[in-house]
Amino acid sequence: MPGKNLTRDEAAARASILTVDSYAVRLDLTTGPEHFRTVTTVRFSCSEPGADTFVDLIAASVESVTLNGAALDPAEVFADSRIALPGLAADNELVVDATGSYTNTGEGLHRFVDPVDNEVYLYTQFEVPDSRRMYAVFEQPDLKASFAFTVTAPAHWKVVSNSPTPTPEAAGVTDGVEVATWSFAPTKRISSYITALIAGPYDEVRDEVQAREGVVPLGIFCRKSLTEHLDADNIFDCTKKGFAFFEKEFDQPYPFEKYDQIFTPEYNMGAMENAGAVTFTEVYVFRSKVSEAKVERRALTILHELAHMWFGNLVTMKWWDDLWLNESFAEWASTTCQAEATEWTSAWTTFGTSEKAWAYDQDQLSSTHPIAADMRHLEDVEVNFDGITYAKGASVLKQLVAYVGREPFVAALRQYFATHKWGNTTLADLLDELEKASGRELTEWSKLWLETAGVNTLRPVFEVDSDGRYTTFAIEQTAADSHPTLRPHRLGIGRYAVRPGGSPDAGDVLERVGYDEVDIDGARTEIEALVGQAQPDLLLVNDEDLAYAKIRLDERSLATALSLPRGFTDSLPRSLVLGATWDMTRDAEMSARDFVRFVLETLPGESDSTLLRVLVNQLSTATRLYTAPEHRGETSALLSSSLKALATTAQPGSDAQFQLVEAWANTTRDLADETQLRALISGESAFEGLSVDTELRWTFVKALAALGVADEAELQAELDRDPTSTGRERHAEALAARPTAEAKADAWAKAVEQNVLPNQMVEAVSAGFRRSTDLSLLEPYIEKYHAMLVEAWDGRSVAMGERVVGGFYPFALASEQLKAASDAWLAGHTDAAAGLVRTVAENRDTVARALLAQARDRRG
Repeated sequence: MPGKNLTRDEAAARASILTVDSYAVRLDLTTGPEHFRTVTTVRFSCSEPGADTFVDLIAASVESVTLNGAALDPAEVFADSRIALPGLAADNELVVDATGSYTNTGEGLHRFVDPVDNEVYLYTQFEVPDSRRMYAVFEQPDLKASFAFTVTAPAHWKVVSNSPTPTPEAAGVTDGVEVATWSFAPTKRISSYITALIAGPYDEVRDEVQAREGVVPLGIFCRKSLTEHLDADNIFDCTKKGFAFFEKEFDQPYPFEKYDQIFTPEYNMGAMENAGAVTFTEVYVFRSKVSEAKVERRALTILHELAHMWFGNLVTMKWWDDLWLNESFAEWASTTCQAEATEWTSAWTTFGTSEKAWAYDQDQLSSTHPIAADMRHLEDVEVNFDGITYAKGASVLKQLVAYVGREPFVAALRQYFATHKWGNTTLADLLDELEKASGRELTEWSKLWLETAGVNTLRPVFEVDSDGRYTTFAIEQTAADSHPTLRPHRLGIGRYAVRPGGSPDAGDVLERVGYDEVDIDGARTEIEALVGQAQPDLLLVNDEDLAYAKIRLDERSLATALSLPRGFTDSLPRSLVLGATWDMTRDAEMSARDFVRFVLETLPGESDSTLLRVLVNQLSTATRLYTAPEHRGETSALLSSSLKALATTAQPGSDAQFQLVEAWANTTRDLADETQLRALISGESAFEGLSVDTELRWTFVKALAALGVADEAELQAELDRDPTSTGRERHAEALAARPTAEAKADAWAKAVEQNVLPNQMVEAVSAGFRRSTDLSLLEPYIEKYHAMLVEAWDGRSVAMGERVVGGFYPFALASEQLKAASDAWLAGHTDAAAGLVRTVAENRDTVARALLAQARDRRG
């Protein structure tokens, strides 16, 4: 029984006989809070008349199915999310009348009620296989068609889709509410997963951009209760810069009629590249002060989705095997645009600090996979939106650009778009254009980089004579036994010397005195250019961050780095050295306590917002998971007290001050901090230049809850101050964070035993559940967790299953008992759903790594 799955072979067989012309979809959104009416008319041809096929649909019920004028019995043809279509003609018309269900999981047609004004907001999220939750469809990217949506909804709503919004026509009154009908013009030929519908009383801001083929209307939408926080000018400015950059770079005009950006509630991801109607998480509407890193991230997301209008929407993957290329290209293109066309000129440093670190972590899990993964069916696809598909793929594309050259790369892209626009392609089509443009043969490169998994480690090995000069110098490359591939790398080797600072009271700095860019391959590559050079105070392999690889410092270089934590004047080499020490800690080559002390010494004066955010997260992980349990208390106290001290001395009103205050509140386990937390909330105390706004106030309240000094009445009073949907989520997280058995049991019951909370609320409750100053409260959940897994996964969608199975794992215990329980479950459930097994295995991997790091930390 296929259930909701679809295999690549089934999709290929269907595509081999079908050509889809058009969909006409009629939706009635006035039929109640749980369901909507959906009527789909599909016109398509079949190259083998008489053949059978099926159309996809997930619906509460199917009222009628009519194929070429003949009625089919829904009871006979509708099962397992499919409608069987027997005996096709050469030209066919299918009409399906069904009842669809709204979701609260961020999949299909999501329905949200704003607690501020009780208004209803809808939006769709269809990637990977969820357009079938709104209409009957051949759910695969290579069966493109035109789509015409007709929507009946309350007359005061805004209705947005891929085509420009038409003038609505009055359609009477339903349940005392005036309704109207919007009849959208047909789209160009696109894949179903990038169709979209957004409906509700959204507020709207309009602008336009002068594009290559004329003026393109721009729109930004958000909920009415968020409008006061919407910085539309900043969003429009970033969007216009992206239009100019991508049209020039790709030598193709923007392919759609308008470009709307809609910020939506309870959104699972960052954004989705629906053609001409991009949806975003409304977290990007900043209702309070946020870090500069988050503002930069929003800009990157805006550009990422805009890049998809060409790569993904104009030219689309044939099947989900090339999901990586779709997402990695958008990552590469958006980062390039951000670095070259916006104020975020250090975007590639941010990429290396954040995105690459994500890729390195993902690539060392047991679930790692080649960049070009084998997507046998939809269930494979749904669990592969990960650090390999996005960040490693983009890292490798960056290498490919360096390998073939930027000009040949861009020339190949332009020809690729010109040749394949409005069609479907595979990786081979892009590589073919790249080989033609660059003259390089890429088969071997593709095999080594795209078809194998794992990350290599690079370290310098050398001998030095009595004068301190290299007599030999080589780069050694190693790989994990499980993924032994050694790869070619283009990388920089930087040599740094200790120099006096620029002023009498400044400390010593590290100045780059030499740089060589080299190619390495195999287990050992001799670097003749360095023989005879003086050994520097610090030698940095992969300087400029060209290569995708972990790096190691030689003994002298590590000692220099540890002695001069603020020695680098530039954030990129500093981030690379810090990244190396983080890898050493994760690989049990460095004590977690040494890492914590070193990073704390690097933080004073740190102005790179993303680097600061990453370091704070790494400090938290090192303290909670990698420090030996017997040293955890003192290390935790050192961390929180140091963060508070650093916040006190940071520049008033600075981004660093803001992040450090947040980090202190999020990590403190000291009851003595209650007094200052309460004084900050009341305004009796303050960090100079820092205002306590709504979100920061919740940060302090959650800290009080986690310390066990905020009861339900106090938390309810805080919710009364902020009765928004976000306020409800913060309140739920605070309740679950309280260090009592009752609070943990209540969180577990609401989110695990019951299956009614919406996606974002489950995420909030799980975050509070995992936060505990008393780890003994989580110990009973080792058994409970593993006992609930199969039922919890089978009874939920993939998105919700991942939230529960990933969110309620008691990571903080990081014990042999927890690892043994997960190992036993995995051994006994080899036939469980692949996504469930993968999620549990990744959880187990985290604990296994933590145990090795704890053992190293125990040795000091």
